[in-house]
Amino acid sequence: MKVKMKFLQVLLLQNFVWTLTRGDTDVSCRFGQSCVFPCRFPPGDEILIHWHLTRGNVVVHSFYENRDQLGQQSQQFKGRTSMFKDQISEGNASMQLTGVRVQDQGRYECYTSTLKDDAKKSYINVKVKAPPQKINMKQTENQIICSSDGIYPEPDLSWSISPPSSRTFQNTTRVQETEELLSNISSSLTLSDGEDDLDYICTISTPSNQRRASWRRGPSVKIISGEATISCSASDSSLKGFSLVWSFNQNQMIVTKKEDDEQRVSEEWKQHVKDVSESGRLTLQHLSADHEGTYTCEVSKDEETNITQVSLSPAEESNNPHVTIILVLTVIGISAVVIALAFFCRRRNGKVPQILLLFSCGGSCCRSVIFKIKLMR
Repeated sequence: MKVKMKFLQVLLLQNFVWTLTRGDTDVSCRFGQSCVFPCRFPPGDEILIHWHLTRGNVVVHSFYENRDQLGQQSQQFKGRTSMFKDQISEGNASMQLTGVRVQDQGRYECYTSTLKDDAKKSYINVKVKAPPQKINMKQTENQIICSSDGIYPEPDLSWSISPPSSRTFQNTTRVQETEELLSNISSSLTLSDGEDDLDYICTISTPSNQRRASWRRGPSVKIISGEATISCSASDSSLKGFSLVWSFNQNQMIVTKKEDDEQRVSEEWKQHVKDVSESGRLTLQHLSADHEGTYTCEVSKDEETNITQVSLSPAEESNNPHVTIILVLTVIGISAVVIALAFFCRRRNGKVPQILLLFSCGGSCCRSVIFKIKLMR
């Protein structure tokens, strides 16, 4: 009862005591993180602090009698608010809000009073932001899909192509709102045949943030003697300071390299990763038909991501060595028969054999040789 009466006294003080109102302060808070709402007052005795959200006059946090008074606190803020208790006596009435939500956005009032000074009001305009953290790009049949989740406020998505193309590309964009009032955005761009040398650039932006990702199809690579080297980009420049990810068929991690150059190879690929160069070039070994497929290189830094997709396939095999041996032996056998028949003709007819003319001479013996060769074929 005493706490409730004190709370009513606070409201009465707000209504009847002359107050000094200050200008608004803008505060930007990241979704899901902690955020401090600043408020200061002249130190004094019997400190009273009262925070509330002006929209609906929602009680956020109260402090008086040297302790928190949360009996009237709105359920929306339960367990998420705190004061800097060791600094309150010095005039710091700032409040920390944890696990920031979109619903926390709005105008807050900080009401303070002491025995020494009249009541004061400060206003904080809180804006919640959830910028795009990661853009995903992948190819599905003849389309490139660009997507990003958990964004606030609702973002814009745009496509561009480098180098610029005169062709018109069809694209479809969808935005879904989650229960947390965040936006999931996805857009598909239809590819055209014969456009292998283009970079497809997807840009997702909000009023205060922007992130960009590009996708390109790299040249196909052949597996030769169980090895293959795949380049991450057309240039061979160093990727020091970038993060790098190589994956297989878009879902199996091969190797990751962080901005501090720390490299990690997945257990499944340790026997196959021979080298990763400073430019991100990946050399693989001990490959088989199971490793045929799509390899994706993703390079990121700051607000930009570059993705290169490369197809890896076995080189066209030469003739089977066993078949080759059989053919060679067959040719040798045929040659031996031809030579033997030629010498037979010489002994019978007294003619000098001319192997190169055996197929065009008109003698009966030569005809029989041609006949026999044809039979052997």
